[in-house]
Amino acid sequence: MDEDLQLNVPLLRRRVPNLTTAARTAGLRAATVSNLCTGKIPIGRAEVKTLVALATLAGCSLDELIIRGSGIRMIETGIKALDLLAPVVRGGTVGFVAHPNMGQLVLLAEVMLRLRKRGFATVFWNPGSDAPGMDHILAQTEFHHSTREEIYERIVSLRDEKDVVLGVDRSTVLSGELFSLRESLKEVGSRPITIALVDMNCEVVDEQDAYGPLDTLWRFDADLISRSIYPAIDPIVSTSTVLEGAHLDAIHLTTQQRARKLLRRYRELRSLVAAHGLDKISEADTQLYKRGERLESFLAQPFFVAEPYTQKPGEWLSLYDTLEDVRRILDGEMDTVDPSELFFRGRLEVRA
Repeated sequence: MDEDLQLNVPLLRRRVPNLTTAARTAGLRAATVSNLCTGKIPIGRAEVKTLVALATLAGCSLDELIIRGSGIRMIETGIKALDLLAPVVRGGTVGFVAHPNMGQLVLLAEVMLRLRKRGFATVFWNPGSDAPGMDHILAQTEFHHSTREEIYERIVSLRDEKDVVLGVDRSTVLSGELFSLRESLKEVGSRPITIALVDMNCEVVDEQDAYGPLDTLWRFDADLISRSIYPAIDPIVSTSTVLEGAHLDAIHLTTQQRARKLLRRYRELRSLVAAHGLDKISEADTQLYKRGERLESFLAQPFFVAEPYTQKPGEWLSLYDTLEDVRRILDGEMDTVDPSELFFRGRLEVRA
């Protein structure tokens, strides 16, 4: 996918306070610089010498001056189930939909920890709740504030240097504060803000549109919870706009489609097997059932924030490794392995 290009306007203005005068001194037309800053002239149509001159004025490199990849693309979390089936959209909104005690706040804390390690700025708009898991979020988020004004100031101070991940409670949607924040932030900063929307009171789990338009939906599944499979993200309902073909690598697209199809059939067969046993389904369905069981087990993953409780080290899997291991399960390469051997672990062992 071609990368979108944007000028890092906040960085430029912060380092060159009187930009118009400085541009003229450097031999640039003030109107051209203004149009580049407002987006009237696309970066792709700017002369290289103009961009080099602006970078020189700001005392930065072209890589710092020009922000690449602001179009629709995923943020890799290293969490298998998410990256495979419902990727985070860079600059988009993720909605967490769960009943109480399903681990949504623990998952948010884990995502914050992982993205902070990757260089993202992590911010949490604290609603003052004492919901279970809140302590994990506060511990794993760099900055947390309780008012829109504080959140605004914090994001403005960070956004010219880093992408920002903002955790927000649904109450800010209902009050209109999140909309106001987004509107005010349109005028400052170029780097994307990725928003994670959670419902502290778990009031909207059965609503069709819990938060309004979302780029990524993570719906938590009670059946997975009952079998201690975490993260308990419904592999059928959870989804992302990244999965809309043109925005996704062909191998990823094909693999997630095959995985979702298998897991859908596996879920259908589970009720039959539970009622009548494996002997009552065909040989072909038995094979699908067992592969689905293996894939579901493989998608369970230890979290870093849960290490004190699980006594297992957290696992990070690159998207490449996730896709390769899922393909091996789908293709039957792990058919002789018991599902318990794939449960709650990282990469699959490479077999000769």
